[in-house]
Order: sequence, then structure tokens, then C-alpha cells
Amino acid sequence: MAKYIYQYKDWTDFNWDNNVISSIFGEVRHLQGKLAGKIQLLGFSSREDKQLETLTLDVLKSSEIEGVQMNYEQVRSSIARRLGINTAGLVPSARSVEGVVEMMLDATQNFQSPLTEERLFGWHAALFPSGFSGMYKIEVAQYRTGEMQVVSGATGVEKVHYEAIPAKDVKTEMDKFLSWLNDDNNKTDNVLRAAIAHFWFVIIHPFDDGNGRIARAISDMLLARSEKKSERFYSLSNQILAERNAYYEILKKSQHSQNEITGWLMWFLNCLKHALLETDSSLQHILEKSEFWEKHTNTPVNERQRLIINKLFDDFFGVLNSSKYAKINKISTDTALRDLQDLVQKGILKVENSGKKTNYALAKP
Repeated sequence: MAKYIYQYKDWTDFNWDNNVISSIFGEVRHLQGKLAGKIQLLGFSSREDKQLETLTLDVLKSSEIEGVQMNYEQVRSSIARRLGINTAGLVPSARSVEGVVEMMLDATQNFQSPLTEERLFGWHAALFPSGFSGMYKIEVAQYRTGEMQVVSGATGVEKVHYEAIPAKDVKTEMDKFLSWLNDDNNKTDNVLRAAIAHFWFVIIHPFDDGNGRIARAISDMLLARSEKKSERFYSLSNQILAERNAYYEILKKSQHSQNEITGWLMWFLNCLKHALLETDSSLQHILEKSEFWEKHTNTPVNERQRLIINKLFDDFFGVLNSSKYAKINKISTDTALRDLQDLVQKGILKVENSGKKTNYALAKP
């Protein structure tokens, strides 16, 4: 069988082809800047909402990659409380939820702090507050003392996908990793460091469980450093989940390379680009809504009309007509028609005739 990357001498002297990655790297950096510019245009409330939505998504999806399903409302409430965001419908959160949120927020809010062994053990303890992973007791807040294999298949016919670094070498390898991560003189761009750190950590696999989630938290920390901001408006974990098969495939391929990681960097940068593009699109939507209400600050609209306008911006399914308007607002069709005609006269809606039915849509500029 082919050797694993860590079985080669000086395996952490990673190298890559700058000519291959330079174009996608430039795109990612450009998108980060473009996003930062759009975020400056958001009002305080919209900005708060977007950050809460992003962090909630990040926690949920990072756990989901590992097959762990978390409660959306509990995660959202825990983040809102910790960030001091006043939002309706807060619910109590389980200790396991609080722990994951604690780790993620420490990584992104305190991105400038060094990642020490003690801090890393704190993250691990927060992930497994009961000392169990599912039904199994694991070693918590310490490096693993047993060997680690990633396997699949029934007992007796298991297929080994990966055999991690021997337990006796974990401490030495992690000391080297943390030294590199905290080296202020390292001139490698933090976006590339986010990719390298993710790969390096996964290869060492230092803990009994939770390695993937911690690797992604480290990436998020370094991406925050690259932007010099603790606010998060895009979710790398959500994109990794969407591209999960390709994620495992490139990790599998790269774990047998000598120390050449161009393929891994290309995959990571493309995944990050897709995450940034997704957020760029959603921010454009938020800005359009924000600009709309700014334009109509002094336009009188009733609560029924406001509800429908916001729905048209956010989550309206199908076409709008008087019967659907009446059903949503629990009013008569005649009242619905008066509301709709009023919005047309004010230039907020436009009429779209479709056969016998009259439909309505936002009159966007």
C-alpha cells in the first residue's frame, strides 16, 4: 500500500505550485474585499441578523458533516445570547449545544489569540461535556493515547481508509503544528494558512473524536485573521457539507502525497470561493430589500401590505394574486384587492396579467 504523507521525512515542509493556485487565490481575495464593501452598506440590524444566520449555519453544518444533528433554535439562541443580540423566540440550549457554540465563537471572536495546547483542550472539552461521544466514552481534553483508523464496512471485512499518526508521535507533531500556527514571522497568507492548517490537523488526527469540527474551527479562525474581523458573513462548513464527497476524495488523495498539496489547496480555495459567492448573492438580496424600505420610508403602508412585501423579498412561493393575499392575511378578497391596487398606485407593485388572472409582483427598479 502507498505510504501515508506523514511516513515521509520532513512531511510538513509542504510545497505547492503558485502558478496553479494564483488565479483562484486572487479571486478569493477579491471576493473577500467585495463582500466587506457590501457589508459596510448594511444597516446595523441587517448586519446583526446576517451574522447570527451565518454563525448558526456554520455550527449546524460543521456538526452535520460528522453526522451530528443539532437543534436549530437552540444553536441560534445560544449564539444570540453570547453575542448580546436581542431576538425573539430564544429557547434554552443543551450543554452539548452550548459547548459547540463556545468553541466556534472563541475561534472567530478571539481570532488574534494564539492557539495553545490548553486552548485546544478547552475546545475539545466543550465539544464533549459528558466525556462521551454518542454511547462511547472517549479521552477528553487530551491527545489520544490509542491508535486511530478511519474504517468502513462490516466487522471482519472492514476497509481501512486512513491510519493516523501513531499515538506516541501525536504530542511531538502537535507541538510542531502549534509552533507553525502561532509564528508571527510566517509570511504565508492567512487564507492559505487556513487551508494548510486544516489539512495538517486532519492528518495528525490528535483526538479520539471531534477532529473534523476542530479543523474547521481552526480554518475559520485563520480566515477571520485574513480579514482582520471577528464578524462572520459566510459559512465554509456549509459549503464543505455541500461538497462533502469531493472533500473526502481530495483528503484521501492528498494523504498519500509526499508533501505536495497543490490539489488540496485548489479544492479548498474553490470551496471557499463558492461560499463567498453564495453570501455575495444573499447580501445583494438584503441590500435590495434595505434600499427598497429606505426609498419608501415615508410611503404609508398597512401591516398587511408590509407583511406581503417582506414575503415577496424573502420567501414567497409562486405568484401573488388577490385570493392568495386574502388567504395569507385572513381577510376578504375585496379588502385584498383594495390593498393590492393601493400598492400598485404607490409604485410598489406592478400588475402582471396571466390569462384570466391578475398577478402582482414587486416593481423593482
